[in-house]
Amino acid sequence: MLALLAWDRGSFGCGSCVYWFRGRGRVADHALEMIKDQKAGNPSKPWYMWFCPGANHAPHHAPQEYIDKYKGKFDDGYEAYREWVLPRMIAKGILPKDTALTPINPMPPELATQSDQVRPWNSLNADEKHLFSRLAEVYAAFSEYTDAQVGRIIDYLEQTGQLDNTLVIYTADNGASGEGSPSGSVNENKFSNSYPDELSENLKLIDRLGGPDTYEHYPTRWATAFSTPFKMFKRYSEYAGGTCDPLVISWPRGIQARGEVRNQYHHSTDIVPTILEVCGLEMPKVYKGVEQYPLSGVSMRYTFDAKPDDPTQKKRQYYAMLGTRGIWENGWKASAVHPPAPSNLGNYEKDQWELYHVDVDRAESKDLAKEHPEKLQALIKAWFEEAEKNLVLPLDDRTIVEIFGTPRPAEEEPRERYIYYPGTSAVPESVAVNVRGRSYKIFADVEIADSNCSGVIFAHGSRFGGHSLFIKDKKLYYVYNFLGIKPEQKFVSPELKPGKYTLGMEFTREKAGPNRESLGQTKLYVNDKVVAQGPMRAQVGKFTLCGDGLCVGFDSADAVSQEYKGSSPFKGGTRSWLLASPWKRRSTSTSRRSPWQRSRSTKN
Repeated sequence: MLALLAWDRGSFGCGSCVYWFRGRGRVADHALEMIKDQKAGNPSKPWYMWFCPGANHAPHHAPQEYIDKYKGKFDDGYEAYREWVLPRMIAKGILPKDTALTPINPMPPELATQSDQVRPWNSLNADEKHLFSRLAEVYAAFSEYTDAQVGRIIDYLEQTGQLDNTLVIYTADNGASGEGSPSGSVNENKFSNSYPDELSENLKLIDRLGGPDTYEHYPTRWATAFSTPFKMFKRYSEYAGGTCDPLVISWPRGIQARGEVRNQYHHSTDIVPTILEVCGLEMPKVYKGVEQYPLSGVSMRYTFDAKPDDPTQKKRQYYAMLGTRGIWENGWKASAVHPPAPSNLGNYEKDQWELYHVDVDRAESKDLAKEHPEKLQALIKAWFEEAEKNLVLPLDDRTIVEIFGTPRPAEEEPRERYIYYPGTSAVPESVAVNVRGRSYKIFADVEIADSNCSGVIFAHGSRFGGHSLFIKDKKLYYVYNFLGIKPEQKFVSPELKPGKYTLGMEFTREKAGPNRESLGQTKLYVNDKVVAQGPMRAQVGKFTLCGDGLCVGFDSADAVSQEYKGSSPFKGGTRSWLLASPWKRRSTSTSRRSPWQRSRSTKN
């Protein structure tokens, strides 16, 4: 995250604020354009920008010249990286001199999630080493490319005289990510669907890693290395490996120190209070008649003038994520040993708690629970106090599919049928028809006016998973792209002549597959006639975590099927409506009617 907070050079007042979570060049272009436009049209007015590109979250993408710079840099493996990077951090003053490496597999065997375990580098075969090194190279390139884009913004602010009075806050959002599976991933959406990656499939794309054909992520083992010296990684909120991030703050006019380290403990909740204090503002208790939830954090403004080891003004901070939990208070930390989702373990009342004096043991390497049982119990009590205050309970360590698939509060209740019309913007997946894990049918009234009519009738998803109904070469296609795994599942009609049709498909779910995917039969309809049919598997998790909504009459820029390119808008005809209906088995008298007949009778 990068925050920039600037003031006009002649006066003191909140000027500009930019948050950088992740970076790509085009987003930096837009950020610079917005800054230039603001200064051109209203130069004395303060400005605020929240800047959120894609690094360093998956998918990892970077220009080839950046990737090539890191060729061979990770060939010694993740254990060697840990041994190499810790002394460098100590030498730079980022960590205390006596910081020790923690075990690479710290979870007790009975609580260890197999997919999060690290195999020794020397136990890997040549293909695994080649693939895993390449994935780390792409990640490093992505990181450097992000820094280069941050540098472009900083350079511009310096060139235009704005940097001197700009507060820069640069950090990340969690520990290294462990969602890449033991074999790495060319499509992280598999993790969201609880579907395993296959080494052989990943190897096929090794020369395209870092490019648009992959939604890649490094294997879990690198997450452990990139969280050095701490235990575990993102999702494990009980350990610093899941939560600890570097934080860099610069404000040339407001901070006299240059290049110094501050060791005061702070949390991301402290960033907003810091900005408010720097601006001379207070968080309102009531805004437009609505009582505001109090800020959780405290300002870090005092650290600008503090000595490196002065006491922190932070008193307490709880942690909770996907069933894991921990708490820091006055230099001590309690950690509940519990694997995160998708462990589906529960048994929270049986969790063992560990105790660390992190003021002197930054890496959380020495468990002091037996030496200080009273301190541990006090911290456990404090965690429950914070959990109650911050609405943390109930804890949840279900599978990712279960968590992502749980309906969120919405203005509209789920319906038996959804009707969409041409010209509709892409409908976000969170409010679009949900066909995951169930039988469903989708039909549209279409008039083919031109014999060369073609294009998308509907599409939902992307090259990494989704489905689409479209016309190509005078034929109706239904393609289900299951998690980007080739070949695509295709159902194709005979040629269609100009005229009016009801076109659609029906999927009947019969059972769950070995990885909980839906297995069943699909029928392709032209009016009331089945023109193609066969077995099909479908995703139970979301098509995408964000973007790529349900499109009517076009696809998003990232085409679901390789049968067409780009958005492929429908042309050469008209569509009057699209009906999508997740359905349950009906009575015998109703089920004998074709899905086409049922859709016609219930359209309105």
